[in-house]
Amino acid sequence: MTGIDFYFNASDCLQVACRLAAKAVARRQRIVIHAPQPDTAQRIDRMLWTWPATGFVPHCAVHDALAPDTPVLIGAAGDAPPGCELLLNLSPECPPQFARFERLLEVIGTEEAERQAGRSRYRFYLDRGYRIAAHDLAAAEVK
Repeated sequence: MTGIDFYFNASDCLQVACRLAAKAVARRQRIVIHAPQPDTAQRIDRMLWTWPATGFVPHCAVHDALAPDTPVLIGAAGDAPPGCELLLNLSPECPPQFARFERLLEVIGTEEAERQAGRSRYRFYLDRGYRIAAHDLAAAEVK
């Protein structure tokens, strides 16, 4: 069964997504960033080109010819090729076909609309018996 991690209180959801994608690459895992909204997909694409400032996170769109050989893919979860272990959701809704991934990463911002959508997804997964781990990013920044 898919393990689900909620990263909440993110001051910048896209920066957290970049960090999680870089972590996956370092662990030699393939990750799909579920960003079905074109604006979000474009913004995360631009950030991955420049984050971290001294590095680069190799990525491309799920439909790109290089997708089979690229560790980070951006697009809709349902379009992801086989062999991707992780799914990172940047949509306010539950991603389609999330159960085919080993892990689902949910990043929740600090704005009330994001928090409400995140709570709704949390209840959805919990009601279906998924194991959920919660990570408070605000508490992590304090340490």
